[in-house]
Amino acid sequence: MEDTAGSNPQSLGFTEKLKSWLSWSWTYVCFIWFGMVLIMIYVLWSPLKLQESLTSASVFLNTLTPKFYVALTGTSSLISGLILIFEWWYFRKYGTSFIEQVSVSHLRPLLGGVESSSATGLFASVNGEAEPRPSVSECKVWRNPLNLFRGAEYNRYTWVTGKEPLTYYDMNLSAQDHQTFFTGDTPQLKPEDTVMQKAWRERNPQARIRAAYQAIEMNQECAAAYVLLAEEEATTITEAERLFKKALSIAGKDINLLVYIKRRLAMCARKLGRIKEAVKMMRDLMKEFPLLGMLNIHENLLEALLELQAYADVQAVLAKYDDISLPKSATICYTSALLKARAVSDKFSPEAASRRGLSTAEMNAVEAIHRAVEFNPHVPKYLLEMKSLILPPEHILKRGDSEAVAYAFFHLQHWKRAEGALNLLHCTWEGTFRIIPYPLEKGHLFYPYPGCTETADRELLPSFHEVSVYPKKELPFFILFTAGLCSFTAMLAMLTHQFPELMGVFAKAFFSTLFAPLGFFADKMESFMPSSFWHQLTRI
Repeated sequence: MEDTAGSNPQSLGFTEKLKSWLSWSWTYVCFIWFGMVLIMIYVLWSPLKLQESLTSASVFLNTLTPKFYVALTGTSSLISGLILIFEWWYFRKYGTSFIEQVSVSHLRPLLGGVESSSATGLFASVNGEAEPRPSVSECKVWRNPLNLFRGAEYNRYTWVTGKEPLTYYDMNLSAQDHQTFFTGDTPQLKPEDTVMQKAWRERNPQARIRAAYQAIEMNQECAAAYVLLAEEEATTITEAERLFKKALSIAGKDINLLVYIKRRLAMCARKLGRIKEAVKMMRDLMKEFPLLGMLNIHENLLEALLELQAYADVQAVLAKYDDISLPKSATICYTSALLKARAVSDKFSPEAASRRGLSTAEMNAVEAIHRAVEFNPHVPKYLLEMKSLILPPEHILKRGDSEAVAYAFFHLQHWKRAEGALNLLHCTWEGTFRIIPYPLEKGHLFYPYPGCTETADRELLPSFHEVSVYPKKELPFFILFTAGLCSFTAMLAMLTHQFPELMGVFAKAFFSTLFAPLGFFADKMESFMPSSFWHQLTRI
């Protein structure tokens, strides 16, 4: 056994050396093979009567009518056009070229290359499976702290537009959150809790609602069932608030339920215009449960304070949470930029600033905008209304397009309220990309921008939304190649149809020029080698 174990490293080492040698020699083997093919053609030129075959082929081609060439080039243009359409659709949907992906996945290992693990890392970060990438933690999906109510807001959008604002992946994550949050610490599940666990997993909304009523029939004090009804069945915020208050009265000492219900009640108060009441509820909740900072209740508080235009209180919250040791978010970074921009934006003029330079306050505002844009470069296009907004998802990816949608949906009004803030953002945000090192292996103020955001955002955002991608991807080579091939063959078909005689002369000149180097090579080989040598080779 020891001998066998000891021989394995040697055998593995020999195998790796053999693979590396084959990979290294592959290029040279191709050149040698090409040279041998040329030599074989020359040697067998006379025995196989290749000259006569070429002559008869040329005679056959000369007898073909121009319609044949029009059909040939037209068919080539049609096929390449279909490939182009498929490649373009695949690139828009998955962000990569189908031909390139197949080549990397299947052909590259055969040629001795190492299979790229980037695609595996991207999908693994979304599905929560084993991730080989060290930076996959940056692509963790978070619960949206300001997520809307399904029955009162998301469903109303579906009724009006006929579109589903939430993806199945997003709703499945919410179901897992509810299962863990409401029944994760219970040592022994009650019958109604078992029903509710099943209810959260149901894909059909009506099935979830029926399960909630079933749990209430089993126990009138099942708070989780009232939470589900408030989220899913209530068609107005007022009705949702009533159900949440009912759930709060029977929640008991379940901390998870208490925190969730009180937070949603505060959000109900905010949506119904009772903003001071909502601020008080959020502050009390943060004081009562100070260790639950991971729920990001301070982001709800910041949005409500901005609505009250209590900028001093906003600054006090930022002073606590905009710390170098705490995780950042678009809300933290862009709210900080908004406060600094608000102080100078009402008098800011690009022309005056270019003449006299930026003041200290203006420089601080510009640096804060650059910092925010580096953290999430997708937000400015939504704030400047260069891209249309959609309803935010229930989960977001920090630094991704989903977070940008969620932030702009709630905070665009606050930027509009600050006079000149959007103008300052418009004049300065693109300057961020001159500061960030390129390529993006290194960040400036934050870690390098993760490469997995596009894949996760496509899972979180609905299909009718055009996902913002950073850095902007160039079109793959095969899309450009098929576009050029389609255009070129279509042009040939049109010219051959309109000018058959002229195109025939052009084709003959082209092919004679193309094969001229081969004839020159054959003449040189014939003059260099003795005729008796070639005669002996032909006899063999």
